[in-house]
Amino acid sequence: MATRKKKTAPPLVIAEDMTIYNAAAQKQRLLDALQGTDRLEIDLSAVGEIDTAGFQLLVLVKREARRLDKEAQIVAHSEAVRELLDFYNMAAAFGDPLLIPAARA
Repeated sequence: MATRKKKTAPPLVIAEDMTIYNAAAQKQRLLDALQGTDRLEIDLSAVGEIDTAGFQLLVLVKREARRLDKEAQIVAHSEAVRELLDFYNMAAAFGDPLLIPAARA
């Protein structure tokens, strides 16, 4: 029985702030990227600011991926994203590897 190889796109890099001001455009961008692949990798290493709207987008894309039997994984976190996930105590719930740069240690 042949197994179907999952289609993975290059990581989707979010370089702008994930705030209420960018939420509508980012929502569409994230959902479009998820539609085009079986495994979406999201690079948030350049996100300088994230608020509750940005956090809700991450929850949405994770939930939508599960609904579609796909994967969505955050592969790089900025300090702002790490702080927000820590504040909400959601790092474990997201299940993504959370690497802390050596400079912070």
